[in-house]
Formats: sequence, C-alpha cells, structure tokens
Amino acid sequence: MKNRYRYSAILLRQLVKTDFKLRYQGSVLGYAWSLLRPLLLFLILYVVFVRFIRLGAGIPHYPVYLLLGIIIWNFFAEMTAQSLGSIVGRGDLLRKINIPRWVIVFSSSISALINLFLNLLVFIVFLLINHVDLLRTTLWLPLILLEVYIFALGLSLFLAAAYVRFRDMNYIWEVILQAGFYLTPIIYPITLITNHTLQKVIFLNPMTQAIQDARYSSITHQTVTIAQIYDGGPAKFIPYALSVLVLIGGLAYFRRQSKSFAEEI
Repeated sequence: MKNRYRYSAILLRQLVKTDFKLRYQGSVLGYAWSLLRPLLLFLILYVVFVRFIRLGAGIPHYPVYLLLGIIIWNFFAEMTAQSLGSIVGRGDLLRKINIPRWVIVFSSSISALINLFLNLLVFIVFLLINHVDLLRTTLWLPLILLEVYIFALGLSLFLAAAYVRFRDMNYIWEVILQAGFYLTPIIYPITLITNHTLQKVIFLNPMTQAIQDARYSSITHQTVTIAQIYDGGPAKFIPYALSVLVLIGGLAYFRRQSKSFAEEI
C-alpha cells in the first residue's frame, strides 16, 4: 500500500511538471502568460465596464474587487477546461501502463493551482497599490478557495470521464463557461440585480457565493454575501452542500467509467 501511494505521488509530480512545461512551450513569453492572461482580461474589462460604463461606482476599491473575481473565475475555468481533455490526452500512456486514472485529472488541477497562487501574488500587489486595509477576515480566503477547488474538482472528474465517451462535451462546456461568466457577478456588482428572488437564485451558484465571500473577506465588508441575501437562514449553506455533492458525484461517475478508458480512448 505504501509503495502504491509513493508511486502515485511520483507520477503526479512528473505529470504536473510536464503539463506546466508543455503549456507554454514555444511561446516567447513562456510562463509569464500565467500572469499576463488574467491581467490583460482585467485591463480590458476595467477600461470598458469601469471607466466607460462606470459599473461598481459605489463599491470601495472596485478595480481590486474586479481583479479578484477574474482570478477566481479563471482558476475555475482553467481547471475544468484542462481536466476535461486530460484523460484523452494521456490515452497513449493509459494503454501502455496501468496507472491510477485519477492522478491524470489531479495533475491538471495542481497545474491550475500553481497559476492561481501566482495570480494571487499579483492580487496582493494590487491590494498594496490601492491602499486596501488588511482585514482580519482575509484569513477565511484560503477556505473559500478550497471550496472553489472542491467544486471544480468534482466537475473536472465528471467532465474528464464524460469526454472519453462524448466528445461534444468540449463544445458544451465552452458555452456553459461563457454563459457562467456573465451570469456570475464578476464584472457587475450583484446590487445591479434589483429582483431579490433572482438574487437568491444566483447565489445558489457556488461560484457566485465564493467570489462574493472572497471579496467580502479580503477587500470590503460592503460586499453583499449569501448570508445577507438569505438573512442568515440555513439556505446559505446550499452552495457548500452543492460543492460537496458535485465532488462525490464526480468521483462516483469517474470511478465507474474509468474501467473502460483504455478501450474507449
């Protein structure tokens, strides 16, 4: 048992190194794109929606507020999108060697985590530049990011297994991510939605709850959170429960489908 987990750990480390090296292989800027991609998106959205349309005028430190939302969403999108094709992309390896299938998906998630940590360093720099006061509630940020990781990992396991059999999943997930970006209050503050019932529905999305809680804990307490929307009732725990259920469901589906991966790839 000890040797088995040691082998899995060594394999995981090598896959993470390979994924991270191949991702930017041949590009002029290389690893710098890990930081430039979210920053360029932030710059475009900031100019269009903050400077011209003037969204978030009543929210303190809105540029940093916007940047944190982009960083968290990009982590979720990158992790799920990369994991989706991870099993198929390692088809040759699976046909030649009997390895734990979950290690392949997990390695993609670790690569996305590395990018997340790099982007959070940029976020900290923006906090300092904008003179954002350090809040005690910032200590909750790692737990909030852990929730996002659990939710994304469950979806990643499901998508990776489903893509082996249904290659349309790639296009379907692209559309869902695009729609999710605009349905989640990343660019605009949730207060722009005046319908209270619609606000409650939007907050059931774990990504909405996590992004708003992250902003509340690390930037400003003027951020609307799920606890406020549901008046502190038990419904505020629904996104957390959904994240865990998605992970359990993703694991179960992946485990069931993994038996036939080598034959179907």
